[in-house]
Amino acid sequence: GTQGALLSTRLAIPKIATGDLLRAAARDGTPLGRKAKTYMEQGLLVPDEIIMGLIEEVVTSPGARNGVIMDGFPRTVPQAVAVDRLLAAGGRRVDHVLLIDVPEEELVRRMLGRAAQEGRSDDTPETIRQRLVVFREQTEPLIAHYRAQGIVTAIPGTGTVREIADRIAASLGR
Repeated sequence: GTQGALLSTRLAIPKIATGDLLRAAARDGTPLGRKAKTYMEQGLLVPDEIIMGLIEEVVTSPGARNGVIMDGFPRTVPQAVAVDRLLAAGGRRVDHVLLIDVPEEELVRRMLGRAAQEGRSDDTPETIRQRLVVFREQTEPLIAHYRAQGIVTAIPGTGTVREIADRIAASLGR
């Protein structure tokens, strides 16, 4: 999230984070937001069709004509295929996939720090480790999907925020 926001500012293109999109659409009462809200209120995952509809609204907006940064999305190969199709329909494609590589212990430390700072009582070492297991199960095939297209760049995710941001910018030639 931190690096996505910095890159969005640096490149002057919007950042898409599905959680932010869902909350904004639900708050604003848009047709897709009302649908999403019914799932969110029940604690259920919002179906991909609704999420893709929200993403389509962003990527086809005038503000996204120079591209978007997708932060934490897609998470699965079917979502990646849907994004590929959506972009192809507009004559576009995913250009870069940045894999910010952080050792698991560092991830747990950072997430526990965020939990304490934001008062997230559900972020415990056990739940964080379980999320990382799910992430690996769902994301490793996704990384392979994009590696097959030759667009994945691994970025060491240790060091200061600025050091990581500089590595990302260098990988993009910026």
